[in-house]
Amino acid sequence: MKFIGAGARPGRPQVDHDLVFTIPNLLTVVRFMGVPLFMWLVLAQKEYGAGVIVLAVMAGTDWIDGYIARRFDQASKLGRVLDPIADRLALLAVAFTLVIAGVVHWLYLAALVVPDAVLLALTLSFFHGHPDLPVSVVGKVRTGLLLLGTPLLVLSRLDTGASDQLFAAAWVVLGLGLIGHWIAACNYFWAILRKGRELKQHDGGNG
Repeated sequence: MKFIGAGARPGRPQVDHDLVFTIPNLLTVVRFMGVPLFMWLVLAQKEYGAGVIVLAVMAGTDWIDGYIARRFDQASKLGRVLDPIADRLALLAVAFTLVIAGVVHWLYLAALVVPDAVLLALTLSFFHGHPDLPVSVVGKVRTGLLLLGTPLLVLSRLDTGASDQLFAAAWVVLGLGLIGHWIAACNYFWAILRKGRELKQHDGGNG
């Protein structure tokens, strides 16, 4: 297994390599580290402004790591697994933090958790691990909207003179993100079912 990913010329088809220490994977680790930092800033320090900066960095790494992976041929099998986990952990942990801080209602967290819980249960029942499904366009847009709406919502807690406007804009974006979240979940639900049935049929045929 290689450990250092070198850049490749643009135009080559994307291949998931057996790489560990790549720039995209390091950026994903940064996103993981941003979660406890955000929770500490908001819950312990009440530093909403600093929390927004952390969210902005986390959202930035989500875009940059994908760009670098595609542009410099650093896509890896590990990154394909870690990246969606980091996204989901960030979205859920941030939502949980905002519920505890009284910024959002617990129903917002439930709207995020319920589809993921169903998909997790279905995935474990079929694959006992990662289903290795490609990320859908709806899923990418959903993540982007939620990562954009959350800092807007946190910003609305600051005395900026535009709190009401930021609050309204945040919920428009988050509302669209939640709709995308459920649509993406439905798409993944059927994709998991199809792949799971295909694997069972394949195993049955070999048996």
